[in-house]
Amino acid sequence: MIAELEANEEFRRHEFPICARKIYCAHAADAPLPRRVAEAMRDAIEDASTNEKQFDKALNFIADTRQLVASFLGTETEEISLIGPTSSGLNAVANGLDWRAGDDVVCYLDDYPADVYPWLDLERHGVKPVLLQTDRIGEITSEIVDRALTKRTRLVALASANYISGFRIDVEAIGALCAERGVLFSLDAIQTLGAFPIPVKHVDFLSAGAQKWMLGPSGAGILFVKNSRHELLRPMIIGGWNVESPNFIAQRAIEYAKGGRKFEPGGYNNVPIAGMQAAIALLGEVGLAKISERILSLVATLKNKLAPVDFEFLSPKEELGRSSFITFRSRRIAAEKLANTLAENDVVVSLRVDRASRSWLRVSPHFYNTLAEMEQVAELLNHAQP
Repeated sequence: MIAELEANEEFRRHEFPICARKIYCAHAADAPLPRRVAEAMRDAIEDASTNEKQFDKALNFIADTRQLVASFLGTETEEISLIGPTSSGLNAVANGLDWRAGDDVVCYLDDYPADVYPWLDLERHGVKPVLLQTDRIGEITSEIVDRALTKRTRLVALASANYISGFRIDVEAIGALCAERGVLFSLDAIQTLGAFPIPVKHVDFLSAGAQKWMLGPSGAGILFVKNSRHELLRPMIIGGWNVESPNFIAQRAIEYAKGGRKFEPGGYNNVPIAGMQAAIALLGEVGLAKISERILSLVATLKNKLAPVDFEFLSPKEELGRSSFITFRSRRIAAEKLANTLAENDVVVSLRVDRASRSWLRVSPHFYNTLAEMEQVAELLNHAQP
């Protein structure tokens, strides 16, 4: 599909309608919906407005989606829960574990706030947050994590990629380290899931909303809980669906549902889930390896076209392969002004501010973007320099 997208603009605009209006490079923020995703959601709305609720059909749809997600992630079907945004999964972990006063949780203050506050909030239970320190934003290595671990460490909670710098952590190495030390590992995967492979062998919990690299809608997301960790996690919300209630008759004893249903308390958000199902099917059709290769190629093209004397990059060139996107700023012009210049030329990027109050341009293309678009973005930025 990628080759046809590059060669056939009519096909590209049909599959991704945003391309007819914009050069969209803000997938690390929120993705525009591909046509087939929007159509799947419209079909779900139409069905809900013209037909009675058919529970067997609805449950089969949920089962199919759960299986599709598991196949995409390389996990077991019963390890997947269909929930809401990323924060729903992160809070399910933070509030579902039985914490003990004196436990440590390792996290990173410069991750996205949704992956920070659930762990800081554990201080009310006597849990101590251990905040990682890095030389550059988001560049967390297994060595940095190793130095933070103690005999009291219960959980390491990190993002798969930093939302400002785009630096992708080595999930496999950090996960193996945690497993070796008997420490649980929670991953906020929203900045890579759909763009890069995520090895989950040593990941205990994974949370991700669909609205970024998965090309799905807001309101749908997934929670992965490793089979061997299911008993460790108590559902944060208890409803009529995640507790066994034969014929919907409440029982005196609480017995949680098996598999992913354990963390799904009630009615499903069917329309966004329909969109997420279509989005994941699209990603599977293209192939994750090809998607990753394409994104890295687009990012490299843009960086190579930008004059290094004029721009400062947040990540060094030799580590570009570990970045989900490219973040930079001009040495001469305010990032806000450059963002406005791009917007005036129908180029959509993100503006991000770090802890030191420095503004950066974040450009995050997906596989359907073209090399020509990256060259056009670079030309606009280079010409904007005085």
